[in-house]
Amino acid sequence: MQQTVPFARMNGLGNIILVVDMRGRTDRVTPQAAIALNADPATAFDQIMAIHDPKAEGTDAFIDILNSDGTKSQACGNGTRCVVQALSAESGRKHFVFHTVAGILNADEHEDGTISVDMGRPEFAWDKIPLSEEFADTRSIELQIGPIDAPVLHSPSVASMGNPHAIFWVDQPIDTYDIRRFGPLLENHPMFPERANITLARVLSPTEIDMLTWERGAGLTLACGSAACATAVSAARTGRTGRDVWLNLPGGRIHILWREDDHVIMTGPAEWEFSGTVDPATGIFARDTEALAF
Repeated sequence: MQQTVPFARMNGLGNIILVVDMRGRTDRVTPQAAIALNADPATAFDQIMAIHDPKAEGTDAFIDILNSDGTKSQACGNGTRCVVQALSAESGRKHFVFHTVAGILNADEHEDGTISVDMGRPEFAWDKIPLSEEFADTRSIELQIGPIDAPVLHSPSVASMGNPHAIFWVDQPIDTYDIRRFGPLLENHPMFPERANITLARVLSPTEIDMLTWERGAGLTLACGSAACATAVSAARTGRTGRDVWLNLPGGRIHILWREDDHVIMTGPAEWEFSGTVDPATGIFARDTEALAF
């Protein structure tokens, strides 16, 4: 088996993604390779999207997702858009069906270059998110940071978009909160047996939200697509917004539509940075001298 495979460093609204072409192989990108790639500034990333041959009939590929600490992730919306752009550049196709551990994702590239991903239906049941404690209403759960009589953050909404999310609603500008300090504490809080993505969200209007996410297994990120989806549906579910909203992330704006059939449609850009080859076992890579597609 050939030792190296093609890869591309891309981004979705600044969410750094490594798309690795593992088609035609039976091995996987190892956690050791992910950690090594993230340790190099040239290939530091938020998620790896490893494209494998399809496992399910009617799908184009199976996508294996790794975080920068080598752990697995169930979903990555920004990464899925990057995969679509890479495969569309290779094949000229505009519609794709992907299989992930979180389920089946349909995705489309539009004429303006933006990409829509059907992220599926959100899950609000406490044991499906999952939480370690039962809550009948997950629009607001008992969890806080800071003094008990004057918490800095409290009463988050929780949801799953294939991965667990906690959204803390704030009234002040997002950058006034020290998410680097409490993000790791909340990510690893006993309430979340599988850890959680932690988002600060400030509602500006019924159609616009500012947000910032501490991403499970990756840390502070410029954008997190699944967190944008979880924030949008939680805002609508709590009456803060409608079901059609724009999210302002540090990396840019993303559009979320929570359709009447309960599916969440995320639309935004993807950007190709550079390509190369990588050993999926070790993470040793070589950069192409020209920007090449797969």
